[in-house]
Amino acid sequence: MEPLKETIEIIKNHATYRTTINSDQGWHYQHNQWVKILKKNNVFQSMSRKTTCADNAAMENFFGILKQEMYYGEELVSYEDLRRRIEEYINWYNHERSKEKLDGLSPVEYRTQSIQSAA
Repeated sequence: MEPLKETIEIIKNHATYRTTINSDQGWHYQHNQWVKILKKNNVFQSMSRKTTCADNAAMENFFGILKQEMYYGEELVSYEDLRRRIEEYINWYNHERSKEKLDGLSPVEYRTQSIQSAA
């Protein structure tokens, strides 16, 4: 429960929109104490449907890419350093990393282009 409480403390003053936590249906995510803490802190709980692994496929894919590109084979570092590296990676992934499926653009460039085209 401590990691959940720590996370809520970190995000509660930074959330502009509704905070949602998505998980599978593991017993620990359905535990009364877990659910109670989420409700108390106005965190919306979203769970994948039973036997439907595709519900969370986009995030699972992203985490697989993140681990492959910036984590595997690296030396262990402190939590603070790991957090900084992950934040830098996510920024790089969204703003600089080009994808063939997005016409060679980064996700942000692609979305910006799509919005401008629609206007």
